[in-house]
Amino acid sequence: MQEKNRNSANRPDALPIYMQISELVIRDIAAGRLVDGQKLPPEREFAKAHGTTVRTLRKALLELEKKGLLERRQGSGNYVRAGGEVESVYSMFRLELAEGGGGLPTADILSADYLPKDSQQPAYGSSDHGTRFRRLRYLDDVIIAVEEIWLDGGAGKVPRELVQDSLYLTYKRALQLWITRAEDRVGIGQVPDWAPEVFALKPGTTTAYIERLSWAQGSEAVEFSRTWYDTQKALYVQRLI
Repeated sequence: MQEKNRNSANRPDALPIYMQISELVIRDIAAGRLVDGQKLPPEREFAKAHGTTVRTLRKALLELEKKGLLERRQGSGNYVRAGGEVESVYSMFRLELAEGGGGLPTADILSADYLPKDSQQPAYGSSDHGTRFRRLRYLDDVIIAVEEIWLDGGAGKVPRELVQDSLYLTYKRALQLWITRAEDRVGIGQVPDWAPEVFALKPGTTTAYIERLSWAQGSEAVEFSRTWYDTQKALYVQRLI
C-alpha cells in the first residue's frame, strides 16, 4: 500500500491513507488474522510495511484506539483488542483474496449515471429511477471483480465528485444515509458486456455471482447490486461468530 500508488494521492476518490490502514487492520481482526492481545509490529516497521510515515500510521492507530480495537501501552507497544461489533467502512464486504489475507478493498469507478431501473432488478425503493455505479473492484491492487450498484432515486442523488472507494461511506457523507443490513444471494452468472479488458474474465464467461439488496434506516431496501468475481483471485467469505 504505497502512498503514491493507485490507492492514494493520485486518486481523489480514494480513502485517506490512515483510514486505509485502520480498515485493513479491522478486516484482519474480524477474520482472526489478528487476535486479542496480539502485539503489533513496532511503529517504524509497521509504517514501512505500509509504505507510509510514522505520523500517518499513528493517525490510523488513534482511529483504532477510538474504536476500542487497540491498547497503546507506553514503552511497550500497541496491542490488539478484539471482540464485539465495530463499525467499519467495509464491514459488509465479503470478498477476500483467494491466496489468503483479506486485502484492502478499493475500486475504480467506470461510470455513474442516473437512469431508469432495468427489468432484471427486484422491486425496491420508492422510485423507478436510480443512480447506477459500475466499478472495477480490487483487493490490495489485485483486480478481483466487476460490480454494478443501483441506489434508489428516492434515497437521493450523489454528486459524482463526492463518490469514494466506499459507497457506504459516500452515502453517509452525501445523503446522511446509513446502510444497516444486507441480504446476499450467491450463485453463478455471466460476466457483463461492459466489463473492461483489464478484468481477467471476458464478457460472457460464467463465473461466481452475488446479488445484494441493502437496507438503510427504513424498512424498505434502498440499494441493489450485482457482482461478478474471479474465483481464481477471490473467495466469498461469511463468518459466523
